[in-house]
Amino acid sequence: MSKKLKNLSEDEAARKIKALRQEIEAHNYSYYTLDKPEVTDAEYDRLMRSLVALEEEYPALITPDSPTQRVGARPLDTFGQVRHTLPMLSLANAFSVEEAAKFDERIKKILKLPADYLMEYAAEPKMDGLAVELVYEDGTLTRASTRGDGVSGEDVTENIRTIKSIPQDLRAAGAKRGGAVPPLLEARGEVIMPLSGFKKLNKEREASGEALFANPRNAAAGALRQLDPAVTASRRLDIYFYGVGIVEGVDFKTHMESLQFLRAMGLKFNPYARIIKGLDEVYAYFEEIREKRETLDYELDGTVIKVNDLSLQTRLGQTARSPKWALAYKFAPMQEQTLLLRIDVSVGRTGALTPVAILEPVELAGVTVGRATLHNEDEVLRKDVRPGDTVIIERAGDVIPEVVCVATSPQERAAPFTMPDKCPVCASPVEKTGAIHYCIAGLGCPAQLKKSIEHFCSKKALDITGLGAKAVENFVDKGLLKDVAGIYELTKEKILSLGEGWAELSASNLLASIEASKKPPLASFIFALGIKGVGERTASVLARRFRSIETLMEAELPELLDLSDIGPLIAPGIKEFFSEERNRAVIDKLRAAGLRPLPPPESEGVLKGKTFLFTGALSTISREEAKRLVQSAGGDTASSVSKRLNYLVVGEKPGSKLKKAREMHVTILTEEEFLSMVKKSVAVD
Repeated sequence: MSKKLKNLSEDEAARKIKALRQEIEAHNYSYYTLDKPEVTDAEYDRLMRSLVALEEEYPALITPDSPTQRVGARPLDTFGQVRHTLPMLSLANAFSVEEAAKFDERIKKILKLPADYLMEYAAEPKMDGLAVELVYEDGTLTRASTRGDGVSGEDVTENIRTIKSIPQDLRAAGAKRGGAVPPLLEARGEVIMPLSGFKKLNKEREASGEALFANPRNAAAGALRQLDPAVTASRRLDIYFYGVGIVEGVDFKTHMESLQFLRAMGLKFNPYARIIKGLDEVYAYFEEIREKRETLDYELDGTVIKVNDLSLQTRLGQTARSPKWALAYKFAPMQEQTLLLRIDVSVGRTGALTPVAILEPVELAGVTVGRATLHNEDEVLRKDVRPGDTVIIERAGDVIPEVVCVATSPQERAAPFTMPDKCPVCASPVEKTGAIHYCIAGLGCPAQLKKSIEHFCSKKALDITGLGAKAVENFVDKGLLKDVAGIYELTKEKILSLGEGWAELSASNLLASIEASKKPPLASFIFALGIKGVGERTASVLARRFRSIETLMEAELPELLDLSDIGPLIAPGIKEFFSEERNRAVIDKLRAAGLRPLPPPESEGVLKGKTFLFTGALSTISREEAKRLVQSAGGDTASSVSKRLNYLVVGEKPGSKLKKAREMHVTILTEEEFLSMVKKSVAVD
């Protein structure tokens, strides 16, 4: 407890408590009842923790109607109300190692166990969805309700029936385990919308001009609470069960036993749930799930640990709001809200202009964020984002933060954003292609120069080690690189003249890497040029068709339009790139410096017409080397699972692509099987 709280008079504390309760209740109504949260989870948690701290310091001010004494808000009147046999409580939260340790310490203190005792916990990922209770009588689903205020919730039985993963009758599953189903089973779970379904839904809503859902949790809640069950069915919801209420005729000794029973009844729980012992395993499990988070097709916001022994749970008991034997150990928040100070425009390596939100710095997912992408002018106008607005930003994993939506706006708003008609870096004219604005200066724009050189040297392009972003910036700023061809004019003396950070060995290594890059695959060289719209796959198509950079430079627009995977948006950009004299001059300088791109093999190759995708870590070669092997053998590579994919090559710790590929009946190959296939046409060391 801070000195600030301790020094409050009781009247001051009462006023603060009243204000916090009113604010939290308003947010409860927005979140639980309207499914339209006005603040992020992190901000809500801060408010609740402040109220808990005040009430702990001034217990005489605690009242039965405080948000700390109950869960959520009253259900909507548009649904019938269902009273839970046992309350559906919320969970206490921990946000740090220290708070998790205090939870473990409190449990052992209450149970009078030694401080070094390794408590057995049932650990589960904390899914970010909508809590529900399903009631089965003699194996038949008779009622389903939301958590509501914890005592009673909304009757969503008909909508729950539309979720395909929920059995309507448990007797078929019961027959497999001896024909027994309990007379009464109250199963509790989390309804979710898979991320793949969420993205599809938002695309459909965007196409029809409807407002987008901010996150899958809101989308799931909105779908489950539709008055028309047909709408719910179209949203393809899913559910994972995490516990039980009343179960007649069956006794469990542990929480994990109850989960295993649910599975036996055909009610799934999260596959990553398991038993752990002691704090070290609590921390290790938390890190494991946090690392898996980005590979899963559903959102998680932490882990849950529960004392596994049910008799110990009974001894520990519960508060009015949460059980004392369970804890939600939460990840750093993935969404936050902050003030949008202004909108700047950045210029990418292809000349694309991107509006960037300059924000009041805020902590998000473990890092301080002061910038977030707004994608393009159309996106800014659709979201109606303006300087002075308070916005919600989102960051998933290592993805660049983006502005999700406006949370609140001042009464007098700034003017709507418009893209400049001149490049903010070089003042060249700006042209719009599709939704994107481009600076037409090409390599003549300083902003594009640095990023073009960085892209040219990247692993997927010419793979020149030693010329990363900071090094390129230094070389350009000191005048040693004026275009990508200047890379091949570098000498040891020039490199060492930069001083700090460069020595004989590092300079020699860089020059060796530059020399080794002079005979790249033609596809890699085309990709390295940074032509608008030309990624790895398109570069491979161009290399196989034209077989030399000289032939490609002279290709006419009809020839380009005739190629597969090169449509009317990309073809003009290719023609425009090679029509620009400054670009042709740079390519001439590269050839004069000894750069000789190698065409694909003359033979069609055993992999011609076959498309490959890689997932997981390969053990004997890098993923980029594997892609080059495919291309050398006449095949193609893809970036996602689709109908045109022939093979998915699986390494260690594969991601969600494996599940999707199996669902689409794509052939799965191990790394060894892939290399054996490729060896038939190319030499593999």
